[in-house]
Amino acid sequence: MDKIKSAFLFIQNELLGMEWMNSLIEKLLTDIGLDVNGRIGGSIHFFLYDAIKITVLLCVLIFVISYIQSYFPPDRSRKILGRFHGAGANIVSALLGTVTPFCSCSSIPLFIGFTNAGLPIGVTFSFLISSPMVDLGSFVLLISIFGVKVAAAYVVVGLVIAVAGGMLIEKLHMERYVVNTAVHSDDSDSGSCAMTVKDRLRISKEQMAETFKSVLPYIVAGVGIGAAIHNWIPESWIVSVLGSRNPLGVILATLAGTPMYADVFGTIPVAEALLDKGAQLGAVLAFMMAVTTLSLPSLIMLKKVVKTKLLVLFTAICTAGIIIVGYIFNIFHTFLL
Repeated sequence: MDKIKSAFLFIQNELLGMEWMNSLIEKLLTDIGLDVNGRIGGSIHFFLYDAIKITVLLCVLIFVISYIQSYFPPDRSRKILGRFHGAGANIVSALLGTVTPFCSCSSIPLFIGFTNAGLPIGVTFSFLISSPMVDLGSFVLLISIFGVKVAAAYVVVGLVIAVAGGMLIEKLHMERYVVNTAVHSDDSDSGSCAMTVKDRLRISKEQMAETFKSVLPYIVAGVGIGAAIHNWIPESWIVSVLGSRNPLGVILATLAGTPMYADVFGTIPVAEALLDKGAQLGAVLAFMMAVTTLSLPSLIMLKKVVKTKLLVLFTAICTAGIIIVGYIFNIFHTFLL
């Protein structure tokens, strides 16, 4: 058992967390005369370590996930979801969202396709909630920074919100509030089956490059903000707003995250810095969920395909779910960390 635990910690800390690189960067900065414990040196250290770590993990993860996605084109995904009914369909839809697009805006076209294909509205919304909030990439990155317990808990509660939100929308019979937008759909499933391993690898490489280019600005911005929070903002400020003494911390974090637009890879370094400064775990994760699920650009895009009443309901369900989950995480803050 001790050997298994040691092997797991090695994977978490050295392979995913890249602690070896953290030590190497610290040594290199010290050798050139920078004080890594000071504000400037500490900021540079934080920025280089997190930027390199997230970039390496991101490229590997995008490549792997893109390869998996090559087996699940939209047509096949629709067929898979069409085989399930009731709560099972919502669960499968939420799980399918974990291996599809990395942000809410790129999830919406698939949501439109699923809706126009006649899938139940609750099933499509379970996918729409899950896809940007929970994915394999965020799971691995969360392990590398917060550990497996936090990562696993984040994924579980994200899936719960997706399933519960979709089921609630289904129960309220909101179909009439979806705008039927015609989309072209070819038989991409057969094309996927005909692809060779070489084709899938090539497509995965292209997808990795394209996705990396699109999320790079958010990674740089997120790591930069994280470095500023970590080394320049007084800990007392963070604690007073997002710490255990402020019962409204989770609500404030959720409201602060909603107008922003970033993918989960850009929010993780910010969350890391906030947690290091004394913010409660629930407030930090609520901020992450709000940014990735309820960003203003994605809501504007969603408004084009759903009517106002359904958009307000979707936003209210996600906001309430995120806030509730945030307070639950705060209760188990000590256990999870």
